[in-house]
Amino acid sequence: MKNIAILASGSGSNAENIVNYFKDREDISFKIYSNKKDAFVLERAKRLGVPCESFLKSELEDGTLLSKLISEKVDFVVLAGFLLKIPDAMLSVFPDRIVNIHPSLLPKYGGKGMYGMKVHEAVVAAGEKESGITIHIIDDHYDEGSVVFQTTVPVLPTDSPEDVAHKVHELEYKYFPQVIDELISKL
Repeated sequence: MKNIAILASGSGSNAENIVNYFKDREDISFKIYSNKKDAFVLERAKRLGVPCESFLKSELEDGTLLSKLISEKVDFVVLAGFLLKIPDAMLSVFPDRIVNIHPSLLPKYGGKGMYGMKVHEAVVAAGEKESGITIHIIDDHYDEGSVVFQTTVPVLPTDSPEDVAHKVHELEYKYFPQVIDELISKL
């Protein structure tokens, strides 16, 4: 059995998609954690029958969350719209076992503060011809870890940031669970 922790800060559409992808797998279990007690991802988790809980930012920083992940024998951590920086202590306990998805073609439009619509607005404002997703193993810098997978979508001159977001979300839903499956199969 592989125990997977999903950390999310927002609505949780990627978390739900990941759980649904693995729903018939008896060798995978999930628990969803959010740093926001009112994040919709927690409602999604309850509806899906997935254990979930919220935690404080201080619990991420002081090691309380890490201790919980260790005691729950977590094998792999998925960041799905998680907006806080992962502390070095967690990186050392889960080396090469924390994966993130970013809604651009890193290294473009990454880093602290670049998430969600902010990324798509920047892509459109810059007149980019393409955007996409980057799935990467995290390191101690925002959006600079080793790239596992990238794929692109065209950005048309008539596309709004919302249009780009829709295209990028389709890529996320299609590829993120597949890449996670590949990564955990190597554990």
